[in-house]
Amino acid sequence: MSEETNAPGWDAIEQQFTKIYGEQEPKHYGTILPYMLGGQDPLQGISAYQSETPVPHWHVVTYGFSELYEKESEDAEISGYGFELTFRLARSPEEEEPPAWALNLLQNMGRYVFNTGNVFRSGDYLDANGPICLGSDTQLTALAFVHDPELPAIIETPNGNLEFIQMVGITKDELESMQTWNTLGVLSTGLPYIPQYITDLERESLLRIPAVSEAVEKGMEEEGSNTGFLFVDQLAWTPGKKGLFSKTPSVLSLGAKQAGIVGKLLRGRILKGKSLTLVGPDVRVVLEPGEQAACVFEEGEARISLNEEAVTDFSRNLLPKESTFKLPALKGAEIQIVKTYIKDQDGNVVETIG
Repeated sequence: MSEETNAPGWDAIEQQFTKIYGEQEPKHYGTILPYMLGGQDPLQGISAYQSETPVPHWHVVTYGFSELYEKESEDAEISGYGFELTFRLARSPEEEEPPAWALNLLQNMGRYVFNTGNVFRSGDYLDANGPICLGSDTQLTALAFVHDPELPAIIETPNGNLEFIQMVGITKDELESMQTWNTLGVLSTGLPYIPQYITDLERESLLRIPAVSEAVEKGMEEEGSNTGFLFVDQLAWTPGKKGLFSKTPSVLSLGAKQAGIVGKLLRGRILKGKSLTLVGPDVRVVLEPGEQAACVFEEGEARISLNEEAVTDFSRNLLPKESTFKLPALKGAEIQIVKTYIKDQDGNVVETIG
């Protein structure tokens, strides 16, 4: 930033990294055309520092989720969206620039937040539905979010407080473990094997390490799942109809991709006395513990009470394959698992589940 530019929010972020890296000049990537004027990149800048500890890696930080210049939002206590993202990426000795895919990924996170208003907090996770580095054969297909271990959890700026939230590349089974237990539990258990939560595209799943898988299994059994809400792309509820001589059952439809994880969540939530809300494009389905299995639908929301017997039957049948089944304990309803089609950025089907 030029000396003439008044950017107290920007300066506050830089000061935190100066405490770590001293006079190191970071690699900086600015945005030519501002987003508000039709530019494609919502973040105003991304800086990448070279860190040598505990292993060589890039330590990347965004500028733009918080208010960098004048205070514009009405909330005096929070700067903009209240956070900036960091990203630690394993670095080879010959690398002089951070990889372009990582910068593009951060800008994609910016588009998501600016377009939806949804923010990231420590403990969140996000399924990328494919490699986080497009075109690579990495096993990392999702992201988890945690406070950056080397920065203050919250800093005060003239424009309000902000958090440093670090993105971490994770595998499909790690994501499922975070859903069925909790994100921070899985990450902290794996921290000895991914120090400072550095993302390495070449690493394998942490769950291949016995100590990690055993700790995760124990956490799920003892604590259940922290996932109270789950967005399900393919979710529908068709109310049953009663005629003079026949009646049709209500139908709950789920996509095959998420059927398995919903089955695991039922055990980790309902059997622990907690409810689970599935949120779809047009309907919400609230699954909750009850002495008797029953279902009620009104105003775009289905409420399904499940006892232990129904949870056992339900979760056993929730498999990632096309099927239709009924639960003996849940009268007047059936569950339908439909195929999921995974598409690339151009809309081409690259994988069919179910």
